[in-house]
Amino acid sequence: MKMLKMLQSKIVTHPSSIVWVGFLLFCSFGFSQTLQTSIDSTQIKIGAQVNLTLKAKVKLSDLVVFPEPKYIGSLEVLESYPIDTIKKDNNLELIKKYGLTQFDSGIYKIPRIAVQINKKDVFSDSTSVRVNDVKVDTLKQPMYDIKGVIATTKQNSDWWKYLLYVMFLAFLGYLAYMFIKMIYKSKIEAAQKYTSPIEKAIAFSEELEKKQLWQNGNVKDYYSELTNIVRIYIEESMAIPAMESTSSELIDALIEETKNKKIKLSNETINQFYSVLKNADLVKFAKSKPVQTEIETDKSIVATFIIDLEKAKPEEIIAQEQEIIEKTSVKKVVSQKNKRFFLTSLIIILFFLIASLTFAFTLGYDFLKENFIGYSAKEILDTDWVTSEYGDPAIKIETPRPLERILDPNWKDAKKSNPMSTFKYESTLNEYAIYLTTLKIDPNDSISEIIPDLVIENRIKKMETDGAKNIFTQTQSFETKTNNLKGLKAKGSFTQFDKEGKNPTKKKFEIVVFRQYNAIQEFFLIYNDNDKDAQEMMDKVINSIELKKTNW
Repeated sequence: MKMLKMLQSKIVTHPSSIVWVGFLLFCSFGFSQTLQTSIDSTQIKIGAQVNLTLKAKVKLSDLVVFPEPKYIGSLEVLESYPIDTIKKDNNLELIKKYGLTQFDSGIYKIPRIAVQINKKDVFSDSTSVRVNDVKVDTLKQPMYDIKGVIATTKQNSDWWKYLLYVMFLAFLGYLAYMFIKMIYKSKIEAAQKYTSPIEKAIAFSEELEKKQLWQNGNVKDYYSELTNIVRIYIEESMAIPAMESTSSELIDALIEETKNKKIKLSNETINQFYSVLKNADLVKFAKSKPVQTEIETDKSIVATFIIDLEKAKPEEIIAQEQEIIEKTSVKKVVSQKNKRFFLTSLIIILFFLIASLTFAFTLGYDFLKENFIGYSAKEILDTDWVTSEYGDPAIKIETPRPLERILDPNWKDAKKSNPMSTFKYESTLNEYAIYLTTLKIDPNDSISEIIPDLVIENRIKKMETDGAKNIFTQTQSFETKTNNLKGLKAKGSFTQFDKEGKNPTKKKFEIVVFRQYNAIQEFFLIYNDNDKDAQEMMDKVINSIELKKTNW
């Protein structure tokens, strides 16, 4: 209070003291929010980590947002650590750490970092860190030239396991096919075994007697089979739905049909057969138990009925019957073959479905997607990307999957490394592709006169050779976002056809070329037109380009 009174007394005589009063009041009340910056080391070796620490002192009610960059200046963020919180009365101290590194020697500035406090940017202090080379004693450790690509024998994989698995599934499928074929073959042979209904009825009757059902107490089963034999005979020889009719319905239909076809069958024969049907119904539904003599009598009546009915049929009816039997036999054979084909096809489909599901569960759905089904651009955007360096001079780039090196089949000199390196990543679905090419050149060579425009021109000519039509191109300058290296970019569209020159597909492409002192570096990207996800994916790839600068 004394100090304030002294200041107030001086305000009248010294107008400039108003500034000091404002400054002191700002120090007393305005700095409730502060941001401190520190690093744990000002010098590191190449590839080592330096920790940048930001401390924000705020109130409990303040909203603080720390950034999550991939790069801070020219330093790569290896890890962004979780925020530590220290509470002091009604204030908080928030501590945020970033692990940084760099793989080139030099002095690197760590710029001011904006931290949002209550939606307002508060900046940290800038600082710098020196990245030192790793000293190598060339007297104790001699230096060697970089060796070229050496062809090696491919390591043994588990291909034989997959082969055995496929062979086992094929064997199971073959067994299933042979089993079905055997069942239907026996059915067809059984259908073709009998040339007439009477022959079939006699054969079934003999087989029934061999079973000795009623002798072993199975009277119900015996009467069921006995009446079925005669019903089948009537159905096949008289075209009466005997198997679906009740006993009385069958007798009524039989009497009517014999009159229509002029078959002379006595009423006594029909009545005796009717009595057998009624006895069978009593055995099956009323649990009647006939004695041996009754069973023998019923069996004799059925046999006599079948023979009498067969003899009573006129010759023209027998001829018609034979023709119907032959047509029916042919239809049955065709029907059996169709059923066999249908069931075999169904089993094969189920077999491959089960095999595919088994394959998916054992090796994983991701394996199938990666190697057979493929990812769409939308799916690939949501996966974890990788950042790698390719070629010489090195190109650092972020891609959905590591790029695959394409070996030049025309390069035969194993003692020297190929100055051209090509890498690619292609979609299994043929929706997009990424190609990267680096060419190391001698500055004194005539090839050193190649300029980016010529590289783009040659690439478009190659596209035309590969069948691209209606190529539209736009050229513009390009600059990397990481280290501001300038290049040339061409983008446009073209129409792609299949091998037969049909099914046109509209595609887009982007070409980015860099010309450095001893290298030419090219990016070639292709994707489907009107595919916004693919466009976003390619933008992400291009924005991640970081080149190692060579000396002119």
